[in-house]
Amino acid sequence: MIAPAAGAIQAGFAERDITPDIGSERPGGYKKAFHRTFHDPCKVRVAVFANGDTKVAIVALDALMVPRSVVLDARKEIERTCKIPAGAVMIAATHSHSSGPVGMVQPGEYDTASPEIKRFAYEESSTADRGYLMRVTREIVEGVKLADAACVPAKLGFGFGQEDQSGFNRRYRMKNGQTWTNPGAMNPEIIDFAGPIDPQVGVIGAWDLQGRLLGTVVNFASHVHSMAPGISANWVYFLERTIQGAFQRPVPVIFLAGACGDVGKRNSLSPYQQPEDHAMEMFGTRIGAEAVKVLATIPRGTEIPLDARFKTWRIKRRTPSALTVERARATIEAPAPKNPLAMTEWIFAKETLMLDHLIATAPDVEVEVQAIQIGPAVCLSNPAEYFVEYGLEIKKRSPFPFTFPVELANGCVGYVPTEEAFGERGGGYETRLTSYSNLEITAGRQFADTGVELASQMKPGPTPQWPKFKQTEAAWNYGNLPPQRN
Repeated sequence: MIAPAAGAIQAGFAERDITPDIGSERPGGYKKAFHRTFHDPCKVRVAVFANGDTKVAIVALDALMVPRSVVLDARKEIERTCKIPAGAVMIAATHSHSSGPVGMVQPGEYDTASPEIKRFAYEESSTADRGYLMRVTREIVEGVKLADAACVPAKLGFGFGQEDQSGFNRRYRMKNGQTWTNPGAMNPEIIDFAGPIDPQVGVIGAWDLQGRLLGTVVNFASHVHSMAPGISANWVYFLERTIQGAFQRPVPVIFLAGACGDVGKRNSLSPYQQPEDHAMEMFGTRIGAEAVKVLATIPRGTEIPLDARFKTWRIKRRTPSALTVERARATIEAPAPKNPLAMTEWIFAKETLMLDHLIATAPDVEVEVQAIQIGPAVCLSNPAEYFVEYGLEIKKRSPFPFTFPVELANGCVGYVPTEEAFGERGGGYETRLTSYSNLEITAGRQFADTGVELASQMKPGPTPQWPKFKQTEAAWNYGNLPPQRN
């Protein structure tokens, strides 16, 4: 291996398989569902960047979420084996709803609850598999070790694409004064979208010194939740396939989900049906095509400073009122509902009672916000399904020209909406109080302020530029001619 010049960047990429078994739980709902078919593999995707003695690692999991316990265990082993500090390892989930059993209920979380609450948690809810979590932890560590060992002198480039048809704000202002989530196609009560989207496709590309693409990091704000025909990385599979096809190299593609807690695939204001059997390919290909355009045109450089900062603290859960708990109890004790609307109320009643147990046993939650700098780019994490408004604000306030908000990283605390979403004109699915989503209303503001604060402690590196022209010595002989009329 060629020794890098002083201050020059090195990059290494790797993948590991975490495809769940047929028959395992499919995560992402408030009740159980199971995988019956296979479409494409789920992976751990890793990028390691090194500059002198400084190393950082970016890990993306094709997973609904990443439990905090997995993060802490994996970081400890990575620090021991690779000498990468725990605080310099970011582990994020893509939020694929067609992936393995990582949640939402965690092993042992309700072991001290009453038999009824245990049944709700372990038999009636989406539940992580202890063995699968151990496998994911092991493959994260192995992926980082391989990427670290694969590091070679590199050139990095940074850029943004634009894609505005692969995500729509799924919350809508309604004529009744409320905000609803996915109110139905062409609902005549819709006034307009309740919030924006973030169309930027953030890209970091890494090439070896011979100009071969080593791997890429892609950041985009839209739910990874199309109707997958079986076990799948979801549209990230087609994102990867598009980039690999364009460059004719099986390069790892590390996808980092931007702030997209209120951004999904449906446009309820469109009169046209979305082709569900084509949505995964459509979204992944469009986003991948934007990434390809950026990779094909961005300048590359070797002087890439690295840095990492993080902050952990505890945030209280919102507590359901005594009346809310009483009503939930009445709903649960009534005869089992048969129609879907009543079943929804039963599910949220179950969630209320599960949350009531969590309040008694764990009234607050450890959270982490992390900043990882790669030259002129900074990845700013949060552990939430985070509303896009906060992501746009973070980009505006950040001192870095390339700021990538990364949600569902280093833990999971469920939906974190804006404070406005809890106001009189708010509402919708994401504000519902459940065992999954329950942080105090100011949590989103705390995440944004902390991320910007961490980024402000760092100095952005120079953005690589193409060489400048020297002053022209002579005009082009074929061009310096007067007009010819005959």
